[in-house]
Amino acid sequence: MRNILAIARRELHGYFSTPVAYVFIVIFLFLTGIFTFYIGGFYERNQADLDPFFRFHPWLYLFLIPAIAMRLWSEERKTGTIELLMTLPITVPEAVLGKFLAAWVFSGIALILTFPMWITANYLGEPDNTVIVAGYLGSFLMAGGFLAIGACISALTRNQVIAFVISVAVCFLFILSGFPLVLDFFQAWAPQALVDAVASLSFLTHFESLRKGVIDLRDLVYYAVLISFWLYANVVVIELKKAD
Repeated sequence: MRNILAIARRELHGYFSTPVAYVFIVIFLFLTGIFTFYIGGFYERNQADLDPFFRFHPWLYLFLIPAIAMRLWSEERKTGTIELLMTLPITVPEAVLGKFLAAWVFSGIALILTFPMWITANYLGEPDNTVIVAGYLGSFLMAGGFLAIGACISALTRNQVIAFVISVAVCFLFILSGFPLVLDFFQAWAPQALVDAVASLSFLTHFESLRKGVIDLRDLVYYAVLISFWLYANVVVIELKKAD
């Protein structure tokens, strides 16, 4: 655990030692404001809640989270610092977990900085704050899922742009699997068990429940398994690259 935290602190310091972190946070806050108050019609709805705020998070994360994840391993491989990292008295799983935790904490900081919207909703009315807490939890877990995928893809290539594009494509498939259009396609010929399996892979399917305030153990297990699987895949990729 000490090694994991040391790597996480190193990575987190790296984020804030350059303008990249601040630019990302500003863009994230700006876009969440646009989607909530203008596209989401926060005031026009005459309802004090954060549904418009959370509704667009999967689409914001689709592009913003891979932008964070693309540099996790690609830059290490491009600059050759991955060899130096691997010579330290740490294991590959510790390095993978440390980098992932740093990126996840960073995305969590950006999410926490949206608290003025929560204050605004409470100032204008009496929203169900337990629903809002569940929405924040779901958003944070979903960010972790996107990051785990992006980190694994980042380990596959030295090019950050390629890592970004592939990560967006893979994450989009995970979102798309919950769309009625996709499910209707499978329902036309596949057994219901397969249709349910495809739907269960979607970020949207599990985020929607949390966004509505329903904290279901199945949704929590989904994100835990998803993150664990992609982090394990990340470890395997790094181990294979070391063997090259």
